[in-house]
Order: sequence, then C-alpha cells, then structure tokens
Amino acid sequence: MAQPLALIVGVGTGLSAALARRFAEAGYRPVLAARDAGKLAPLAAETGAATARCDAADPASVAALFAGLEAPPRVVVYNPSARVRGPIAEVDPAEVRKALDVTAFGAFLTGQAAARAMLAAAPQDGIRGTILFTGASAGVKGYPQSASFAMGKFASRGLAQSMARELHPQGIHVAWINIDGMIRNPGRVEPTEAPDSMLDPDAIAQTYLALVEQPRSAWSEEISVRPWVEKF
Repeated sequence: MAQPLALIVGVGTGLSAALARRFAEAGYRPVLAARDAGKLAPLAAETGAATARCDAADPASVAALFAGLEAPPRVVVYNPSARVRGPIAEVDPAEVRKALDVTAFGAFLTGQAAARAMLAAAPQDGIRGTILFTGASAGVKGYPQSASFAMGKFASRGLAQSMARELHPQGIHVAWINIDGMIRNPGRVEPTEAPDSMLDPDAIAQTYLALVEQPRSAWSEEISVRPWVEKF
C-alpha cells in the first residue's frame, strides 16, 4: 500500500522541518511546499519527501500544487504567516494587505483545496483526513503594533472553527494550534536568564501528529502549546 501523503505548506528550517521528520517517522510521505522549492532539497533527501513550489497567497499556485499530488493528501498543514510591525497610525496599508494575503487568504485557499481533495477521497475507517492550521497567541489576543498579525491569526482561527463544524461530520478533522511562545528555531538563541522559555519544534510536531491520530470520538478543534515555565 502506498504511503499516505502529508502535505506541509510553507516549509522552512524550524517547525515545518520538524513536522516533515515526524510525519516521515510515522509512515507518511511528506510533500514539502514553499515559494523557493530549491531550498528544500536537503530536508527532502533526509525525509524521502517530494517538493513543490507554491505561493500560498496565489489561487492558481495553490490549485496547481494540489493538482500535482500523486494522491489525495491524508494530512494538510498550513504553516505560513506574515506580519508588519508598527504603530497603527503609521503602518503601510499595502504591506498589511500582503501580510493578510499570506496569513489569512492563503489559509483559506489551502483549506478549501484540502477539503475538496479529501471529500473526493474514499474514507478509511470513516476518516478522510486531517487539516491543521498553525496559529499563534496573536489569534487569541492582539498585541500592540502588531495589527496585521492579529488580524491574520484571528482570521485563520475563525476559518478553522467554521471548517471544523462543517467538515467533522464528513470525516475530516480540522484543528487550529495556538503556538503560544517563541519557537527554538535554528539561529534563534534562547535567553540565558530564561532557560526553557522557548518551545521545542520537535515537541510541537509531536502534538500535531497526536491530533492526526486522535480518535474521532474525541476530536480537538483547537489546542494551545506553551513552555512549561510560562506564567499565565
């Protein structure tokens, strides 16, 4: 039997790379999508993944990505986001629109294409697949000088909630993951005065896989992950 596909949109060197490794270890064949597909070669070689170029904010590019898959994906993860920092009175509206195209509109395009592909696929034990959206604490509470990021993440959270209510009864698990903190990505140094204050990308990836493997009698629609030392 062919390996089920796990499509990860917006792949870099941090969380999305950890997701590719985790899904490969669990028996999935990762499909790695990014605007610069050339940079994905080392990770693809490591995980046995396929690669594809995709501009997540472009409808034609997203459509081409899904049309090029060898089979309907069993898992789809939407990871990209963008932000424009600055005072609300000064931030450039054109740049905010670009950020929203990536964080919100791209999430919609990928979610729609994933839903279409999974609805057309035959269910396995009543389940057609899982769609996961990478969120952030900005999707729960807005922060100063970060309006574009708050708008984008609130939008993706609302999208996930709407899709979950529509698609769960049709055998498609949809969830939004609140990454509540900084991720310990390559090149990012954890403060010496605050050990364990960043999230381990491998640990986050384990949570994503747990969502994929959840029994449908107890599907989560939303989950938060944060460092154990955080006070909240």
